[in-house]
Amino acid sequence: MSFIDNRKKQSERLTADEEKVLARKIRVAEDKSRDAIDGVDVAMAIVSRRPDRAERTRAGAVDRLEEAVEAVWKASKDRADLKPRARAAKGAWAEAEALRWQLAMSGRRIAHGEARKLAGPFMDEEDLVQEGYIGLLRAAKRFDPDRDIRFSTYARWWVRAQMTRAIDHTGRPVRLPGCAVEQTRNLRKAIKRFEAAGVEYGLADLADEVGIDKERAELLLSQGSTISLEQPVDDGPRPRSLERFLSDEDAVRPDGDAINSQELHRMHDAFDMVLSERHRFVLTRRYGLKDGEFRTLSEVGKEMGLSRERVRQIEREALIRLREQSQIREAM
Repeated sequence: MSFIDNRKKQSERLTADEEKVLARKIRVAEDKSRDAIDGVDVAMAIVSRRPDRAERTRAGAVDRLEEAVEAVWKASKDRADLKPRARAAKGAWAEAEALRWQLAMSGRRIAHGEARKLAGPFMDEEDLVQEGYIGLLRAAKRFDPDRDIRFSTYARWWVRAQMTRAIDHTGRPVRLPGCAVEQTRNLRKAIKRFEAAGVEYGLADLADEVGIDKERAELLLSQGSTISLEQPVDDGPRPRSLERFLSDEDAVRPDGDAINSQELHRMHDAFDMVLSERHRFVLTRRYGLKDGEFRTLSEVGKEMGLSRERVRQIEREALIRLREQSQIREAM
């Protein structure tokens, strides 16, 4: 079987029984890895570590097992007696990871379906699909085959949670809690339902539809709205608009112009101290020190009746002399 055919088979939809069989194979591979490192001090210290809070899923135990396998693998580099056990644990863990990937990708249609629902101005569909794959892998790590639930049903919540978290963290200019993201989405869905039915509605109607108070609905709907440059941004007898606070990068800055003029004057004085007239002419024309216009070597050469290469040599001589003369630093 080719690699492409194998990956295609891995991503096919599984029946409920196939999901349970695959999940139990993952358990068997994890048990093999655990048995291989059983009794190793560095591994036992990690596996038996008491979690900070009560574990409601098996993900915490799986994470500790993975950490223990890596610790034994690292320790085996200095202890020859651990190498066979480390290789066995690593191989069993790789098998569990491959099976976990197969289980996760069997539900990738869920990621595509949820991405189509949640795609919008904050994140596009392609990015949400990738986040959905992360949610599927998290679900595969936590899935318990002994519970009477389909993996596809269980994974849908994790996919949606991962997507809404991504929208909250990276998609919005202002970060919102996950519950606020969900409530905002429900508010906008309620707006669409009212408009599709041709029913007049107010903020109170939207809040009742979603199950939140009116003030919170108003706050959530205001997030991400467009702000006018003419909108007042401060209080007082003479409120100023946002436009007044935005700087114009192209506007003339008197202080900057004065500093530039002063520095250019000092630079010309320093040039007179260490450079010949020909050197000063080349640098001044090349770098636009008087009129602000840069010129090519050919253009300067035409003005001086010299070749392009000769102008380049003169420019190089002038720059070397400036670096070598200490007077230029004292003058500037």
